[in-house]
Amino acid sequence: MADVAAHLGVSRQLVSLVLGDRPGPSARTRERVLRAAEELGYRADTAAQLLRRARSRQLGVLFTMAHPMETDLVGALYAAAALQEYSVVLSALMATRTERRAIDDLVGLRCEALVLIGLSAQAPEDLARVASRVPVVEIGQRSGAVDTDSVRTDDAAGTRLAVDHLVSLGHRDIVHVDGGRSPGAPERRDGYLAAMRDHGLGERAEVLPGSYAEAAGARAADTLLARDRLPTAVVACNDQCARGLMATLVRAGRSVPGEVSVVGYDDSRVAGLPFLGLTSVRQDVGRMAELAVDAALARLDEGRTDSAHVVLAPTLTMRESTAPPCR
Repeated sequence: MADVAAHLGVSRQLVSLVLGDRPGPSARTRERVLRAAEELGYRADTAAQLLRRARSRQLGVLFTMAHPMETDLVGALYAAAALQEYSVVLSALMATRTERRAIDDLVGLRCEALVLIGLSAQAPEDLARVASRVPVVEIGQRSGAVDTDSVRTDDAAGTRLAVDHLVSLGHRDIVHVDGGRSPGAPERRDGYLAAMRDHGLGERAEVLPGSYAEAAGARAADTLLARDRLPTAVVACNDQCARGLMATLVRAGRSVPGEVSVVGYDDSRVAGLPFLGLTSVRQDVGRMAELAVDAALARLDEGRTDSAHVVLAPTLTMRESTAPPCR
């Protein structure tokens, strides 16, 4: 700042006001200072600025990088936080980096609140201890930890939509590939089973073990291909699982949706790829991000202390992977 002030022949205080975007200097003066700063290669020291602030205005986001929907959510959180003049700090979970370490790093970086995307490893009592230090908002699950907030989709209603759609096309032999213990998976399984019962197809309901991974979908497809007769439709636990399932069926010479219709879950960017054209249950990622940021700010800026849990209604995005069963 001293170099910029000397270059223009103005005071350092004036340069500080402009670069700090504070009121006082005229529009013409601001333009001169900013142009000079650019010419001299001046860059603000963000770390130093944070140390001088009473508040960091940073939201920490913990995610796994394992699913396309998480990437979509991170992008939406950046946009939602920016609208409230907050910045986002990311911390990724990996095999060599525990959830506890990832959370401690975010708190150590002075994040004012934490947003956790689809995590299940942290015990509720441990998460409650974190929430006693900073506000915690979960996206995609509700762990039941005391003093935390959550934003999620009605996952049982989502798989009901998938079954209703397939039944409306004429399908009766509909299999579900389960997501195991992943966040939202038990609710998706329950929704599938309930919908099959409601349509009078309870005795035909079948749940194959799986996970939120392409490999799980491929294994489920191998199981089905080993049988004498394929089901006419499959509801996968998420889009990645559906992608693995479809790829394996097609490599085996089976037609999707000619022989087997497939429905995914999340409606991530993967689902809309031209070569996939996957019918999928849509979660409103943008709205989830907005509500998560709003929940954190309600605690930080408005002093809310009671927990808030929001459940959003899903919708179904229909594409080319579903059709009436082959007669």
